[in-house]
Amino acid sequence: MPPKLPYNDLNTYLRALFGCRVQKIAVDAGLTCPNRDGTRGVGGCIYCNQRGSGTGAHARGLGIRAQIEESRRFLAARYKAKKFLVYFQSFSNTYAPVETLRRLYDEALAAEDVVGLSIGTRPDCIDEAVLALLQRYARSRLIWIEYGLQSVHDATLARINRGHDFACFRDAVAATRGRGIKICAHVILGLPGENRRQMLETARTLAAMDIDGVKLHLLYVVRGTALETLYRRNRYRCLDQEAYVDIVTKFLEFLPPGMIIQRLTGDPHADELVAPAWALQKQATLDMIRTRMAQRNSRQGLRFRGP
Repeated sequence: MPPKLPYNDLNTYLRALFGCRVQKIAVDAGLTCPNRDGTRGVGGCIYCNQRGSGTGAHARGLGIRAQIEESRRFLAARYKAKKFLVYFQSFSNTYAPVETLRRLYDEALAAEDVVGLSIGTRPDCIDEAVLALLQRYARSRLIWIEYGLQSVHDATLARINRGHDFACFRDAVAATRGRGIKICAHVILGLPGENRRQMLETARTLAAMDIDGVKLHLLYVVRGTALETLYRRNRYRCLDQEAYVDIVTKFLEFLPPGMIIQRLTGDPHADELVAPAWALQKQATLDMIRTRMAQRNSRQGLRFRGP
């Protein structure tokens, strides 16, 4: 049995819930984003490219069921996974008419060995109809909604062209709460203009909210983005690996010990990455975080003082 981690990781949570290895399958539903189509803005967030951090599978003509089957065989062989959580990843996956969403979600839930859904979206892309649909699924399936927040600081959100403020996220969490739907917040570390104190303030703010999980991402520079332009003009500097490891370690200390840590860094596509090169060293970064926490006798929740 692997040693216990100093944080409450997703794999351990899922294994305890289902009694076996459960793996996420990322799918691309071909949806878009109100920050791209002119509803909220155009061009999207400064770090987002035309694939919306996804696989591009929809553009290759693959439907939801085909994407699931393709990944299911691979993940079952590589990780000995027996159950799967379908992750609607690309762009905003509640940004469509509710009947369209129902069809997409039903198709995913009907696939073999799928135990639930994880739906990536924006806090300005939910309404009562969408939440009621997810609430019905949550009566018998594991349903996560993953809200992209990135920072609790409105000045930062404006700087990255996010198209919503922190109050929008807070309202979305309040509307989702009490429906049996698990809530995850996405946070990006190293955003332009943010210092260490501000990043840790995001941790403390989320710790005081009634949410179930968090995903931490490194801000890396991808080709074809506004961030690439800033980087090449020397107007943005990426975090180095040591600084990122240090901030993640401290960030985890402020979170409640029961909060589920879904991710500690990102997975850039090697052919799209501009900088930093160390972003491709995912396992090395995870090992450094765990080593740093062991050296400091650190753990998730160490500095948590309650809501």
